[in-house]
Amino acid sequence: MIAGVRPLLAAFLKFSRAIDALNERVGRAVAWLVLAAVLVSSGNAVSRYAFSLSSNAWLEIQWYLFSAIFLLAAGYTLRHGAHVRIDIVYGRYSPRARAWLDILGAVFFLMPMALLILYLSWSMFMQSYVGHEISADAGGLVRWPVKLLMPAGFFLLVLQGLSEILKRVAFLRGAAPFEETAKPPDVT
Repeated sequence: MIAGVRPLLAAFLKFSRAIDALNERVGRAVAWLVLAAVLVSSGNAVSRYAFSLSSNAWLEIQWYLFSAIFLLAAGYTLRHGAHVRIDIVYGRYSPRARAWLDILGAVFFLMPMALLILYLSWSMFMQSYVGHEISADAGGLVRWPVKLLMPAGFFLLVLQGLSEILKRVAFLRGAAPFEETAKPPDVT
């Protein structure tokens, strides 16, 4: 960070780093759910075809795990720049223009969409929780845990969107380098 940065901007950058760290931890933890999904799917297939035993609960667990992977890793994905973007056009601009595009895209598209879905999904979760909603399928599972994933995932996405905005503003103010995306960790 550049010396003489205003205390408020320094506090915003510290907050941004905390959000980044949170989504990094969540993303790494969620990666283990891929293994869990593979094991559940494999176990279900083996029990169904080898022993003629199966349950809708096992299928629903697979769906729940996929939902958790997709929703809870959204903030992590944004942090690592892996969301859909028109990179051919974006890459031709200067870092300053890219920072402005990131800010405008986040403020006018990402944040309104994510906040709206967060708001709407919370009431859907609460109805499911209060009503003790259970899957209509025989042997199905309780539904509120999977419905909680939506507001939780979009909350993490909103936080990461805010973090990205703060980093771009800090860059434009000369208080931080242009941090286009964090490199995903090497898992090999």
